[in-house]
Amino acid sequence: MNTLNLLVIGKNQEILETLKRIIENNKGWNAEIQTDENICYDYIKANQVDIVLLSSGLEEEFENEIKIFCKNLDKEVRVIDHYGGGSGLLKNEVFSLFPNLQP
Repeated sequence: MNTLNLLVIGKNQEILETLKRIIENNKGWNAEIQTDENICYDYIKANQVDIVLLSSGLEEEFENEIKIFCKNLDKEVRVIDHYGGGSGLLKNEVFSLFPNLQP
C-alpha cells in the first residue's frame, strides 16, 4: 500500500482541518474531511477509503451505523474512533491497523 486514504468525519471544522493537516504531514497519507454524515456513505462507496476516522460531535447512532456500513462493504474499510490525544496517538491508531506502514 503506497497511499493511505482517510475520510475524517466530525462536526468541528477547526478540529477536522487540524486532523487533515496532521494526517497529510505523513508521506502517502491523504485525508478528506466531512461534516455531513449523509454524504459519507456515497463518498465511501465511490472512492478509495482505507480508514474512516470518527472525530468529535457525532451522534452515537451515526457512529454505529457507519461502522456497520463499512463492515458490510465489498471492500475493506476500517474505522477508528478518534476523539483527540495528539498526533502520536493518531499515528499509533493507524499503525495498529496497518503495521506494515511503520517506518
